[in-house]
Amino acid sequence: MKHIFIINGGHPFAHSGGKFNETLYRNTISHFQALDGFEVKHTQVGDDYDVAVEVEKFKWADIIIYHTPIWWFQIPFGFKKYIDEVFTEGHQNGIYSSDGRSRSNPEINYGTGGLMHGKQYVLTTSWNAPKAAFTLENEFFDQKSVDQGAMFGFHKMNAFTGMTCLATHHFHDMEKNADVPLELEHYNAFLKSIVQKLITKF
Repeated sequence: MKHIFIINGGHPFAHSGGKFNETLYRNTISHFQALDGFEVKHTQVGDDYDVAVEVEKFKWADIIIYHTPIWWFQIPFGFKKYIDEVFTEGHQNGIYSSDGRSRSNPEINYGTGGLMHGKQYVLTTSWNAPKAAFTLENEFFDQKSVDQGAMFGFHKMNAFTGMTCLATHHFHDMEKNADVPLELEHYNAFLKSIVQKLITKF
C-alpha cells in the first residue's frame, strides 16, 4: 500500500478565492482514492488543524503532494505558517533531527539532519505570470525556471528534511488567460505519469 499525503496550500485572501487549487486538491484526492494500492490522507491549510496530527501525516506518507498558488512570488502566508508550525513540531520527531552539523566541524554537512529519507514529494504551483515570463530573454524571471528560481527555497526546505523531488507541474497565466478544462486535462496526464513512476518504484 502506497501512502499519499495531499496538501492544499491555498486559502482565501483578498481577491484570491483559492478555487483553482481547491479543484486541483479535490481532483488529486479523487484520483488516488480511485486506484487500488493507494491510501490517502489530506489537509487544507486554510482549515483548522492539529499540528501533532499533521506531523504524523508526514511520518506516515511515502509521497507528499503539495498544491499551492503563488502570491507575491512566494507561498501564501497560511501555508508558510503551516510549514513553520508542523516542521518545528517535527524536530527530533520524524521530520528532522538537527541541521546535520557537528560542533567539532560546523563548516560542513549543513542540511543533512533530515529524518524523511526515502520519501518523495510532488509540487504544483499556479501563477498569474505567463510561461514566457520564465523562458524568454529580457522577460521578468531572467530565464530562470520556477524550480530554479522562485521555488528554489521550497525545494531546499524539502531536501533539508531528507525528501527528494519526484516531479513538479506549474500552471501559468491563471488569472487573465486560464483554460481550466485544458489545464486539468494536462494535470490528469501528469498524475498518470506519477502513478506509473510510483508503481515502478514500489
